[in-house]
Amino acid sequence: MMRKKRKRGASPGPCRSHGPGPATAPAPPPSPEPTRSAWTGMGLRAAPSCAAAASAAAAGAEQRRRPRLCPPPLALLLLLLSLGLLHAGDCQQPAQCRIQKCTTDFVSLTSHLNSAIDGFDSEFCKALRAYAGCTQRTSKACRGNLVYHSAVLGISDLMSQRNCSKDGPTSSTNPEVTHDPCNYHSHTGAREHRGGDQTPPNYLFCGLFGDPHLRTFKDHFQTCKVEGAWPLIDNNYLSVQVTNVPVVSGSSATATNKITIIFKAHRECTDQKVYQAVTDDLPAAFVDGSTSGGDGDTKSLRIVERESGRYVEMHARYIGTTVFVRQLGRYLTLAIRMPEDLAMSYEESQDLQLCVNGCPLGERIDDGQGQVSAILGHTLPRTSLTQAWPGYTLETANAQCHEKMPVKDIYFQSCVFDLLTTGDANFTAAAHSALEDVEALHPRKERWHIFPSSSRGTPRGGSRLSVSLGLTCLILIVFL
Repeated sequence: MMRKKRKRGASPGPCRSHGPGPATAPAPPPSPEPTRSAWTGMGLRAAPSCAAAASAAAAGAEQRRRPRLCPPPLALLLLLLSLGLLHAGDCQQPAQCRIQKCTTDFVSLTSHLNSAIDGFDSEFCKALRAYAGCTQRTSKACRGNLVYHSAVLGISDLMSQRNCSKDGPTSSTNPEVTHDPCNYHSHTGAREHRGGDQTPPNYLFCGLFGDPHLRTFKDHFQTCKVEGAWPLIDNNYLSVQVTNVPVVSGSSATATNKITIIFKAHRECTDQKVYQAVTDDLPAAFVDGSTSGGDGDTKSLRIVERESGRYVEMHARYIGTTVFVRQLGRYLTLAIRMPEDLAMSYEESQDLQLCVNGCPLGERIDDGQGQVSAILGHTLPRTSLTQAWPGYTLETANAQCHEKMPVKDIYFQSCVFDLLTTGDANFTAAAHSALEDVEALHPRKERWHIFPSSSRGTPRGGSRLSVSLGLTCLILIVFL
């Protein structure tokens, strides 16, 4: 019996395959096993896994068959750059793109503008056209720049919103060109460009309405008697005087039935102009019959009638001042916005100004803290809470005022107070219009609403009762 000779080099092992198979390249020499001890189970050394070995062998063969992906040589990259196929600065903004300069100039031209001021749309459109022209001049250099394309779209949207024409005058960043001696905003901007005061001008607000209620330049809120003629403003540029008359016989509460405003002569900008309004006569012209002051097409002072016989506005460009005068019912209201540096320009002899220093202590019928509910927490007979004036109870007055003024601030309280002391529903509209004037003219939105100081820290449940008692006490004081 003949034995088959074993081929030299072939060694039997547990991983040997049986049966025919495809020819393969000789396997690389096996890696030496790690020196760590093998896992043992039930005291026996574990045999190497056939599946793991086969998998490793297959992976090695696959790696040998896969072509190597080598990075292109440096010379090839340099060639592509020289041929213009790659751009080293694709991720960087080109140095000559001046879109940031265009945007900075636009901001400097518009930062001092206010939408409540006369001439805002004209000046804003000029600045937009200048911005558009600047972007056009740098368009080639900014091609592909996202900031540039965003600015172009933004300009188009703003011009549509403001109804700006593409053709027309443009603003210039040169202060010598834009300086207009009869435009307060123009020469304050020129001072900033020349390196002077870099902060925009600060504006102040003053208002008078109702019974009457005064809001001073310092945002102090007072309810005053001030019967007769009293100066609200008296500085080197403007004088405003009001005349108040009793509202109800036997009461110290008054309301305004006459307003006199004097715009003082100012170099080449305007001659002195006097405006006067009385109950049932709210003219849209100055006393001399004119409706504007100053020369040229763009007047430095003008009157605009918003509602015939009921509402007029006065815009004084040369001093950056706006005045609103309204008639609601039988009485007048006034609101004014003026630059602080001009409002505070007066002599020592002109210190009696209600807008500056408030009402004298002897003329106030509140606690001087901006509250018409001056006396809180006093016990009153229940009958005094039922009916303050024929036609209105505290509940109905609250409900009527709340319809116009959902925020229960000092304007809401003033409305309730006026209804209870006069019984005149027109005072509701006066308080509401006064708040609208604040929103149109007051420069700081966070100060539009004033809340009684005593309500801070007061539990919500007790505030209504405190206000009710306070209003009733104050009404009794007014009639004493």
